[in-house]
Amino acid sequence: MAKLFLGLDSSTQSLSAVVIDLDAGKVIYEKSLNFDQSLPQFKTKNGVLPGRDPLVKHSNPLLWAAALDLLFAQMKKDKVALGKIIAISGSGQQHGSVYLNEKAVETLATLDPKKSLVENLDGVFSRKTSPIWMDSSTAKECAEIRKKLGGIKFTASRTGSDTFERFTGPQIRKFYKTEPKAYEKTTHIALVSSFMASLLAGKIAPIDFGDGAGTNLMDIRKHNWNHDAVKATAPSLIGKLPPLAASGQVIGPVSPYFVQKFGLNPEAQATAWTGDNPASVLGLGLVKSGQVAISLGTSDTFFGTMQKCVTDENGEGHVFGSPTGEYMTLICFKNGSLAREKIREQYKISDWKKFGELVASVPPGNNDGVLLPWFEAEIVPRVNKPGIHRFDLDAKDVAANCRAIFEAQMLSMRLHSQWMQVLPEKILVTGGAANDRALLQVLADVMNCPVLRIEVSKSAALGAALQAAHGWLTAAKKNPKWDKLVAPFTKPVAGSEIQPDKKAAKIYDKLLEKYAVCESDAIDGV
Repeated sequence: MAKLFLGLDSSTQSLSAVVIDLDAGKVIYEKSLNFDQSLPQFKTKNGVLPGRDPLVKHSNPLLWAAALDLLFAQMKKDKVALGKIIAISGSGQQHGSVYLNEKAVETLATLDPKKSLVENLDGVFSRKTSPIWMDSSTAKECAEIRKKLGGIKFTASRTGSDTFERFTGPQIRKFYKTEPKAYEKTTHIALVSSFMASLLAGKIAPIDFGDGAGTNLMDIRKHNWNHDAVKATAPSLIGKLPPLAASGQVIGPVSPYFVQKFGLNPEAQATAWTGDNPASVLGLGLVKSGQVAISLGTSDTFFGTMQKCVTDENGEGHVFGSPTGEYMTLICFKNGSLAREKIREQYKISDWKKFGELVASVPPGNNDGVLLPWFEAEIVPRVNKPGIHRFDLDAKDVAANCRAIFEAQMLSMRLHSQWMQVLPEKILVTGGAANDRALLQVLADVMNCPVLRIEVSKSAALGAALQAAHGWLTAAKKNPKWDKLVAPFTKPVAGSEIQPDKKAAKIYDKLLEKYAVCESDAIDGV
């Protein structure tokens, strides 16, 4: 009998499912439901409730519950062998929080399959909406928590990250300050991931070490709730937080609700979910120290894996628990494709092929020219005021500016990932710009390591399915090995490897020093 595992990903705009056949090493089913299109009654725009304050971004947790019902109904309609699925795991958009009252435990344990999840959950929320990762309304609370913990360096060294507006701790503090009575009635605070896992398990699910690290509340090294961080956030908070657990840890059998309503295997195991970023690390195959993936999208995201926990003293990067039991790092550069597109538009270049030809016409190192392309306020480095800065670079030189944007972005990645103390052995690239060979050659040369393209759709949901398999195998005492588990599902694109040019690599070693000085001068002058 085939071993089928289901991975779910509850993202900002959609709920996705991936079913894998572990023995065959294949994805056998994929499906996504867009919230706006599939559940218009919740009146969201891109999965978010409209509001007057642009800093406040909330969603309705009932939307996610309704999507779970709808997706299982769709899988049943698509004749997915739900009765053969033996474990389920998932991932949720990181940092989002759900607030439950005293009715939650009994309600979860007695879900009625004759009703929808939305009907079952009526009256269990102490807060009707959930702040999500896009919310940036807690700057004051971030400053208060950071101050109590001793500043950026100490906050990051304890929790894995500096306090950030979107992180759960500051969001909880704001809720406590603005709605103290509702906070008092809150008996359980869940993350998006643990809320969805709770629905599947029919009980309050634990928060895993990966998603727990996105709260500013978890001790990143000890993997427990940090007393000082919890105390700095809100009173009586420790009693409202669920226990912490390893990603994919078996919680118990799935709720009878899903067995009776959709025909799920009654012996299928519900496991602890994680955040979408830790799940994507699995879906991209990053299970060993020194492995790096870069997503080249609207923003560029640098994912790394490391065995030893090292935190960023400057508070720019994040450290989360990896589902492998080690650590993952994440650095987000806001001016990614956005900046590349701006340069192409500015110089009226017809297409990316022509852009690449212009890049190739200029030698590596760009004759010492440096561009700082902060078309929008940047996250890494922290730049609040947008601005374009050029050093020994003529703004009229089209080809030089084309190469400069590529070099600037890759040099920034190298500079701002040095705190990880991990030299990449190879880099996997994904995202919209991963097909641009000129950009990937610059990346290989700057990082001085091979670059390979990987095409994985729904990487978070795939990672969740692999996590379900690992959790089930571990519970069955099968001693699974992560590298063997992920290998069939995360193969790079054949023939996509790009090797670094050793001469160019030496040029970039030297240019990195100049880039760092230019960046520092520009920030000081902003």
